[in-house]
Amino acid sequence: MYKQQSITVIIPCLNEEQGIEGVMKRMPEFVDQVIVVDNGSTDRTADVAKGYGAQVIQEDARGYGRAYKTGFAAATSDLIVTLDGDQSYPPDAISYLIEAFLHLDVDFLNASRFPVRDANAMSLKHKIGNLILSLAMSILYLRWMRDSQSGMWIFRRSILKDMKLESDGMAFSEEIKIEALKLNRHRFAELSIMYTSRLGEIKLNPWRDGFYNLWFLLKKRFS
Repeated sequence: MYKQQSITVIIPCLNEEQGIEGVMKRMPEFVDQVIVVDNGSTDRTADVAKGYGAQVIQEDARGYGRAYKTGFAAATSDLIVTLDGDQSYPPDAISYLIEAFLHLDVDFLNASRFPVRDANAMSLKHKIGNLILSLAMSILYLRWMRDSQSGMWIFRRSILKDMKLESDGMAFSEEIKIEALKLNRHRFAELSIMYTSRLGEIKLNPWRDGFYNLWFLLKKRFS
């Protein structure tokens, strides 16, 4: 509980045995519920997460978005915070982000990775791809978005009922922000965080996922 708000942290994982221990060790004590959605891992991700007190849910149907939908269904708190299990997003920044969230009086806060201060955290190719996708989203929805692909957000669980979330894949990250912005139904803000190098295998395919996410943006906007 943080300032009368209960907190659920959701972490989708696929073979994140290397990183999940560090994430759990840095988890703030005020977090009420930590849900690790194991998306078909073949390593000890689930065992390590359970050892640190996480509620582990198995979701064998692969997909970043699918894992999040499963986690959302099990969340019970007022606020939901999302993280990756590879230590690239900072669990110890959760209190700072919640303070900003409450001060700004918003419904959805996106944690932007830009400017990237860790030179090893993101390749030039990924920076350019993120810039293109964020610019495309900004133009299509007439709202400047610094990081449309960020995987760390804080939002009120109550707004999920208003969202139409279709993607089961990597496009889910941009889709949930679109749904938060659409028709100005929800108050939205963005704040920079310290993004660092990930541990473990990279799951993202930059060309395939980048082009798909761009196509998804267009389809979501005009369908």
